[in-house]
Amino acid sequence: MNISKRNYMDVGAVARDSSMIMFPAADRNKEAILDVLEKYFPPKGGVSPATENVNKELPVQALEISSGTGQHVIYFASHLPQILWQPSEYDKDYIKSISAHIKHSGVTNVLPPVQVDISQPVEDWMPSTITLNSCDLLLNVNLIHISPWQCAIGLMKAAGKLLKKEGFLFMYGPMSVHGVISPESNVRFDRSLRSQNSSWGLRDIDDIESLATENQLKLHQVVDMPANNKTLVFVKQ
Repeated sequence: MNISKRNYMDVGAVARDSSMIMFPAADRNKEAILDVLEKYFPPKGGVSPATENVNKELPVQALEISSGTGQHVIYFASHLPQILWQPSEYDKDYIKSISAHIKHSGVTNVLPPVQVDISQPVEDWMPSTITLNSCDLLLNVNLIHISPWQCAIGLMKAAGKLLKKEGFLFMYGPMSVHGVISPESNVRFDRSLRSQNSSWGLRDIDDIESLATENQLKLHQVVDMPANNKTLVFVKQ
């Protein structure tokens, strides 16, 4: 299943070289997402409910699903050096872009990207760097509203199988709440998405939470974000 963000996200893309792609939108939201991540995984040895159960002798292990161009993972890695990041993508051009961003940035805590089709069983694509129940956190930014619902199902199944007990899943994007889309700009956005692809559209937090519950995940926090987005934080039971 093609789950690339390419058709939706290419507007405004800038290529620094033949491989490294830049999206202005990714630069606009990266600080707000980092703020949420830092509350759970603070840098410089800080303590939070998330880090209490982390083996201090090992790096925090993170898997980002649908890393896009690689801008986010490089930014997060540079601010959270205690985390070892595994980026992933479906689109081969984006995989090249992630690799180019890693090389350009010089960060040492980001592994080479792997190709992942999240709509498929986790056993079919699980990176060799990761084993079942090994991840401290999974991160997914701006995917489930621009992909079929099967991708949301696959994401939750992957989180249920790959996260450690009390590990965290962070999901960022626009969402509806109890069946209501607001404000009006999000209503128009949802209408636009569905006109492009009938399997796309804003997902409701209640439906996402039900899917999470089926996969041993509990909704821990809903964070209101800039530009009418939200971050959902789930914890593995």
